[in-house]
Amino acid sequence: MRPTISQFPATRLRRTRQSAAIRALTRQNDLSVDDFIWPVFVRSGEGIEEPIPSMPGVFRRSVDKVVDAAREAADLGIPAICIFPYTEIEERTEECAGAWDPENHANRAIRAIKAAVPEIAIMTDVALDTYNINGHDGFVKNGEIVNDRTVEALVKMTLAQAEAGADIIGPSDMMDGRIAAMRAALEEAGHQNVMILSYSAKYASAFYGPFRDAVGASGALVGDKKTYQMDPANSDEALRLIERDLSEGADMVMVKPGMPYLDICRRVKDTFGAPTYAYQVSGEYSMIKAAAQNGWIDEEHVMMESLMAFKRAGCNGILTYFAPEAARLLASKR
Repeated sequence: MRPTISQFPATRLRRTRQSAAIRALTRQNDLSVDDFIWPVFVRSGEGIEEPIPSMPGVFRRSVDKVVDAAREAADLGIPAICIFPYTEIEERTEECAGAWDPENHANRAIRAIKAAVPEIAIMTDVALDTYNINGHDGFVKNGEIVNDRTVEALVKMTLAQAEAGADIIGPSDMMDGRIAAMRAALEEAGHQNVMILSYSAKYASAFYGPFRDAVGASGALVGDKKTYQMDPANSDEALRLIERDLSEGADMVMVKPGMPYLDICRRVKDTFGAPTYAYQVSGEYSMIKAAAQNGWIDEEHVMMESLMAFKRAGCNGILTYFAPEAARLLASKR
């Protein structure tokens, strides 16, 4: 039971807001650079930093430039980056064999970063969409995204990334049973220390549009992803998914998108107490950027307010394209 609050004027709640010093003393949540995972996009070529028009300030980078980005992240104190590959349409097939090729862009980037910036943690993406001619996270047969055959492929992808040196595997596919299969395969292959940060509650959201541009999946996608990603109307189902993935061996769990689903973040953290993350996805980022470019909002303040919202909702960390900007701002205020 909550304690009774004395009445005005004995209680003046504005007393604890009267100065920056007092606000700092009474602040419930703090945001730090340790909370950030920076998503980066890798492509073929050399010396390339290609702007993504729908994501101002974000680039597709060749492997050498991704290494430079990892150095930048480490210098800023960002503890982890997450690698997403961009593939040209001619590199995509129905068999998706590029997903587990040791020499694909993502795996080459992992090895190069580990050689140059060993102190930074590397997270990966496990899904078939960027290698699939159909643009889906799983194999397509007669219009259906098939589950079990896809899980077999995701295991191969997981092992290839672990062999390359990934620290954190990030399955974003939303197939049933994939966490148990990945964990068993990692254990058997001697990768018992490789972590799984599962995209456990990933919603079939319209906020992913700019990301699909970034990885080259927008034009490839046939249909939608509503048969395997979550219905935005559902909340209880998210808890069932989180519980299942934790029981199958996930070390950490994620809610995606972020800001429209802060209620899910809070329920997950309160229910399970497990390390909980949110992805501030491309649409969230691009909306803030676009509004700021039009002079409608103060970008710096909205950026930081949006990131603090994740901490207030119980998240241990945030995947965000704002990571370098926010890290610099936090450092300037020390």
